[in-house]
Amino acid sequence: MQHNHTDNHKMDHSSHGTDHTGHETMFRQRFWVSLALSIPVLLFSPTIQGWLGYSIDFPLSQWITPLFGIIIFIYGGLPFLQMARTEFEQREPGMMALISLAITVAFVYSLITIFVDLGGESFWWELVTLIDVMLLGHWIEMRSVRQASGSLDELAKLMPDEAERVTDSGTETVAVSQLREGDMLLVRPGASVAADGEIVEGSSRLDESMITGESQPVKKRDGDTVIGGTVNGDGSLRVRVTALGDNTALSGIMRLVKEAQGSKSDTQLLADRAAKWLFYVALGAAALTAIGWIIAVGFDVQVLRRVVGVLVIACPHALGLAVPLVVAISTSLAANNGILVRDRRALEEARNLNVIIFDKTGTLTKGEQGVVRMTTVDGVSEDDALALAAAVEGDSEHMVARAIRDAAQEKGLSALQVSGFEAIKGRGVQATYEGETVYVGGPRLLEMLDVMLPDVLQKFTDRAGSEGHSVVYLVRNGEVVAGFESADVIRPESIQAVQALHDMNIEVAMLTGDSQAVADSVAKELGIDIVFAQVLPEDKDKKVQELQAQGKQVAMVGDGVNDAPALTRADVGIAIGSGTDVAVESAGIILVQSNPLDVVKLIRLSKANHKKMIQNLWWAAGYNIIAIPLAAGVLAPIGFIMPIAVGALIMSMSTVIVAINANLLRRIDLTSAA
Repeated sequence: MQHNHTDNHKMDHSSHGTDHTGHETMFRQRFWVSLALSIPVLLFSPTIQGWLGYSIDFPLSQWITPLFGIIIFIYGGLPFLQMARTEFEQREPGMMALISLAITVAFVYSLITIFVDLGGESFWWELVTLIDVMLLGHWIEMRSVRQASGSLDELAKLMPDEAERVTDSGTETVAVSQLREGDMLLVRPGASVAADGEIVEGSSRLDESMITGESQPVKKRDGDTVIGGTVNGDGSLRVRVTALGDNTALSGIMRLVKEAQGSKSDTQLLADRAAKWLFYVALGAAALTAIGWIIAVGFDVQVLRRVVGVLVIACPHALGLAVPLVVAISTSLAANNGILVRDRRALEEARNLNVIIFDKTGTLTKGEQGVVRMTTVDGVSEDDALALAAAVEGDSEHMVARAIRDAAQEKGLSALQVSGFEAIKGRGVQATYEGETVYVGGPRLLEMLDVMLPDVLQKFTDRAGSEGHSVVYLVRNGEVVAGFESADVIRPESIQAVQALHDMNIEVAMLTGDSQAVADSVAKELGIDIVFAQVLPEDKDKKVQELQAQGKQVAMVGDGVNDAPALTRADVGIAIGSGTDVAVESAGIILVQSNPLDVVKLIRLSKANHKKMIQNLWWAAGYNIIAIPLAAGVLAPIGFIMPIAVGALIMSMSTVIVAINANLLRRIDLTSAA
């Protein structure tokens, strides 16, 4: 990503410097000092005195305005001159060059009027107010950028300074910098996790909202991964460290957000080019003004004043503010919602998508077995059957057994007491309940017990089979009394996501290596438009190509491992992960959670982001479209030539409007339709 840093370096110089935090303080201080020093300039300005009908006159009073004007030019104007020098050295004149041109021309002209009678007023009071509004505008911008990037600072604060390491003799408190991979940590209730790791002992709920945007605490138990910086709930955990320092998820997130703020979108490149060419436009407009007026009336002081006026007010400060502010705010807003933007072009392109391809397992589904339906024979309630099956499966580690136990727990069913648990290899399990043997297992269990399925359960089984799902049965008193259909559970959010995408007129496709029957079943339940089943990992990118060949803008949502070719091929590659897979090189967008609704958030943010950029570019450009011709004197035939003071006022208004408009992006609700 070296080229991004280089581009960022150039962009920062053309967009008012690199160190936003230091610049904010500097611009704030210089603004207040310059503003205070401007008061004498305004009070003793002959123009202001004439307007307001007062007079202050004493020996040497005529030197107060130029003296303070020179001080303000040197003190308040110096930052712009220094940054303009960098632009000229790089042969990339832009925003700083324009500002420096305006204030230097006003300063030199005013300085000459001290010694030479040019038959008119100097520009001292216009110069100081111009510098004041420029300093104010830059202060506003730097503060906004700092606030937009504040989430990175907040993320950095999440990681604790110390950790409690488990030793042979107990525990010891050590600095996080002393930890090594493989160390065992004790994470007490309410404490922050000091590093990425794996739970070895204990269970709890962890607050991951600051990393993933997930509002509800996430349940974690043995074998689950935890992210450094998240906060433990009410359980005590022993965690083995798996990643430290720059390798942690938190560091990866911060790195990606910084990269995103440094990468350039098409709109940003447009603004950069506009700033460069507007420098030449300002010079060209001044030359045309001079030529036009000299031909019309001959050369005189008023022509010189108009040329100077064009150069002074042809400074589109707001253009430099238009896009960087929106970029900083949108990438920060995305990060706060669990969306990491590696490439801003991907964020901008997302608004044009008309097909989203989802990988099925782990994205649209949970990637784990769950009970999706059940049925029982007459006289047996579903709750009783489920409670008994869960009790019999109590000691089994099979994924279907876990699914049955989870289903009973979700329903809040009371645990039944069984004894004599025994696994029947390849067939199921058995246990004793109220003195009789109860069995749970699949078709091979029924073969062993030589029992037949009642009609109601036979129909249930046939339907499950047509959808590629499996069924296990509860056998009691030599009869099959219940059946439990298990499948990869569809996420509740998937249904909402597909519906929301349809509301945006975006087609939804699903890609899976599963059988056609399984794929069709999921697609039917979710309302998916296009189904690609039995696709090998190496063929996934071909399906992306097929849709692109139809002229469609395609996004691919996958796990970033075997989906890498498809993610790269897609117009927008969206990788999903648990929060530890943040360094996926093949995707422009990374979703910290495996939540399909975040794709909807991404598209809404993309549309809002682009809308704000275009609005700001028009606000900024609108100033130049109006101000330059007026300053050049196009309305002189009807007796109107715009004073520089009015031009400076319009410029400051344009700058403030752009800043306010960009900050309105913070108010967007990504969870509801725009």
